Formats: sequence, structure tokens, C-alpha cells
Amino acid sequence: MRLEIGNFYVREIVFGDTLKFEQGILTINKEAALDFIREDERITEAELYIAKPGDDIRMCPVKEAVEPRVRPDGRSAFPGYVGELEQAGEGMTYALKGCSVLVVGRHWGGFQDGIVDMSGEGQKYTLFGELQNVVLVADTNEEFEKREQQKKNDALRRAGHRLAEFIAGCVKDLEPEEVENFDLEPIIKRAAEIEKLPSVVYVMQPQTQMEEMGYNTLAYGWDMNHMVPTYMHPNEVLDGAIISGSFMPVSSKWSTYDYQNCPNLKALYQEHGKSINFLGVIMSNLNVALEQKERAAIYVAQLAKSLGADGAIVAEEGYGNPDADFIGCYVALEDAGVKTVGVTNECTGRDGQSQPLVTLDEKCDAIVSCGNVSELIELPPMKVVLGELEALGRDGFSGGWADDEILGPSVRPDGSIIMENNSMFCGDRVCGWSTKTMKEF
Repeated sequence: MRLEIGNFYVREIVFGDTLKFEQGILTINKEAALDFIREDERITEAELYIAKPGDDIRMCPVKEAVEPRVRPDGRSAFPGYVGELEQAGEGMTYALKGCSVLVVGRHWGGFQDGIVDMSGEGQKYTLFGELQNVVLVADTNEEFEKREQQKKNDALRRAGHRLAEFIAGCVKDLEPEEVENFDLEPIIKRAAEIEKLPSVVYVMQPQTQMEEMGYNTLAYGWDMNHMVPTYMHPNEVLDGAIISGSFMPVSSKWSTYDYQNCPNLKALYQEHGKSINFLGVIMSNLNVALEQKERAAIYVAQLAKSLGADGAIVAEEGYGNPDADFIGCYVALEDAGVKTVGVTNECTGRDGQSQPLVTLDEKCDAIVSCGNVSELIELPPMKVVLGELEALGRDGFSGGWADDEILGPSVRPDGSIIMENNSMFCGDRVCGWSTKTMKEF
């Protein structure tokens, strides 16, 4: 399966009369884009903004991030979700690099929504503070979930994907600046020199804990709570087959942008044929009941062993209850003779003294930490707030609170904030973006 991604590098985004891309400048006709968004009758209020690195802008509650993409042959960039169900992972896809579509709620954030700062101390906490962003701030008629801690955010998430494909349409007939090639041979038909290398599989554990449909990560539009772990070609993950869900404390979240650009996958591709034999992806899930967790771990270990994996990397979206899936999968792989490395964040409390994962095992002796979700962060006010900063100051918002007997409210009268790292949108970057490091004292 061969995937080609034609890249167009966005150096600046402006509003203008015509949707176009010229010499690194992406021009968007705001009214035409908003008219397109409003075709979904659930969108009751919508506005577009531009947020670039260095701007005195804070966004909250951020719900989704998507890289603008389009397929020149007319297939949907997000098959089975906002377009017809087609095979992803092969052929040509065009991508606008260095930018994203950020979806921000006009009101009422929740457990899975977060913050992005475009400058100052807060900028470093998320990847999206470094990008050129088209920001959709919108509200919907989904009254039933506004005051709920857990939100499907369906209208807003779909609006972001539709807008990303709409914007990328301007490069459909252009020649990309560069083309990235992702070509992985069938597993049983590889050259002898590749077969001699250690075989490695990447195990992804997206958030799929909700039994009710609409919250979980999607594979080709299908709710992954209804799946057992399966093999996927890495090209499918990079090419829009996986859509981010809306269930996870937000610093732990994997946005659709993370799937489209997953650095861990790209690093494994780069080492394929050099230091490793990259087998592909075991796409697992996260469950609630113990039996479901054990079943998934059995599937993952069986798949890895059947594929002939010598080693595995397991990446977990989330913490808390999902730690049991993460550790269970890790142990099952080790028991199957597959040397395993885990990648996750940890919840060690505001003082850093609590147990990092809900459950642990002595066999899990190679875990990469992406940081402490409970670490306290204080940030000064910003001149511009897109969305509703007060969302952070409600109990139930990931990492924020209405009031604390010691720390006071998360949102202070002057617009400065105090919160846990939990509130940073996709801030722990488990897919491989993280610039954090460990220090020993």
C-alpha cells in the first residue's frame, strides 16, 4: 500500500475575496466558508478567526484540531465520516502543512475541551501554539449536552472536518512543494535483509470507553467501542481513516491532527529497513469492564505474536481507568515474548507524590512519561479570548474549577488563570510531539 502526501507549506493565513493558495499565503473567503459551515442546521452561531504564533490570543474551550486536506481524485479526506466510505492509505492526498483548523465552542466547555495560548508562557504547552490556525468559534442547538460534563460535540467536530476539507480544496489543482512517500511492503513478502532486523509493531489505544455511540474515536466512521483490536496499515492512520473522539481529559487527547501526522508512526517508517522491520499498527481500544480489558489484551498479544513481532510500542490515550488497559496490554505482550515500551502521561497529583498510574506491574520496566496531568500552571491574562474563558472556571472542565478553598477560582477577575496541566489541549502529546524531558533530583 503506497500513500503519497503532497505538501503545501502555509506561511501566512489571511482573509480575502477568494479562497486560494499562492506563494505560501492561504487566503480564505470568510463569508463563503461560514456559509458552508451553516449548511449544518445544528450550527446556530459561527465566526472565523486567524490565530498565529505570537498573537496575544487565548482559546477556550478548544474541541478539535484538523489538518486541512483534500484528495485530488475526489475521494473524501475523511472517508466514512464526512464523505463516502473509501479505502484510505493509498493514492495521493494533498495537505496544508504548518496550519490547522481549530474548533472552539462559543459556550460551555466540558471534560474533553481545553486551552490553547498563542504566545507567552502558555504557548509551549500545546503544539497548536506553534501553528498558523484557522479558528472556528461556533455554537450549536445541542441543548441536551450543554451543561453535561461529557459532550459528544458532534456538530462542532464535523464542522471542523468539513471546513478543513473545504479550505484544502484550493490546492486541488496545484502542484505540491514536496511529496512524502509512505510505502510499506506486505509483511510476508519482504526482502531477506529486512527480515533479519528486529520486527516492531506500534500499538495504539484510542479512547473508546463510552458504550453510547457518538463519543468515541472512529475508524472509517465506525465507533471503535464496537471493535476488538485489529491490524491496520499505518498509511490508513496517516490518511484520515481515524477520527478523534470526544471522551478524554483534554491534555491526554489525540486530535485528528495527531493521527494525520503521528510522529511515532513516521519515526518507525524512517527506521524501517535500517534498524527495524516495521510491521504496522495494532489498533486496540480502551474499555471499562475488566473482562473487556482482558479480551483486548489477549487480542493484542495474539496479533503481535502472529505478525512475528520482536518488539512493540504501546501508546495510551488517557489515564486513570485506561491505565488498566495499558498495563494489561503491556504485560500480555511481555508474556508473549514481545519486548515492549510504553508511552503515556501520568497522574501524580499536584505535589508529584502520588502513584503515577492506577495500576502497575514489575514487567512494565520501560515506560516513557509525557508529563504529569495534575501539575499546576498559572498564566497571565491575554488581550483576546476566543470562545468563553469562563468555561475553564466551571467544575467538570478538565483541569479547571469554579472555586478552590486554597487556590480560589481557576479564572480570576483580571483574566489570569490557574489550572492543572489537564486543561492544555492535547498538551501531553503522547503521539510523539512532546518536547518535555525528565529531571532527576
